[in-house]
Amino acid sequence: MRTLVMACITMLTLLSCGSNEPKPIKINSDACDFCKMTIANGKFGAELITKKGRYYKFDDLACMVQFAKSNTVVPYLSFFVNDYLKDNTLIPAETAHFIKGGKINSPMRGNMAAFSSAKEQNEFGQKLEAQTITWSEVYNAYK
Repeated sequence: MRTLVMACITMLTLLSCGSNEPKPIKINSDACDFCKMTIANGKFGAELITKKGRYYKFDDLACMVQFAKSNTVVPYLSFFVNDYLKDNTLIPAETAHFIKGGKINSPMRGNMAAFSSAKEQNEFGQKLEAQTITWSEVYNAYK
């Protein structure tokens, strides 16, 4: 009976460890897993989670995509990007709305910004003279 209880506790502990929720990026402390620079700007950070539950953090959306493309052996579970308007707030990349170019100046010159709504995307696209772009276009922009 005791063995069964211990096995159940162990199983529940292991199941609770896996998560597809992002972990907050520690600005001016965490380093980019691609370019190794310290993540200093909460508008452009990004994060990906592998299927095994490992977290990778990036200082620029471009770093995350290039890392994912260069490491095709590791299966990824989810991608997150910082919301440009909510400093250091990660949102799912698949549902984010992106703009690229114009007056956007991100750390590693990816020059893309993510927003949680299409309204914000359009508003800031005009303000920053940037083009709208989809997650699929962002991901496929790098080889």
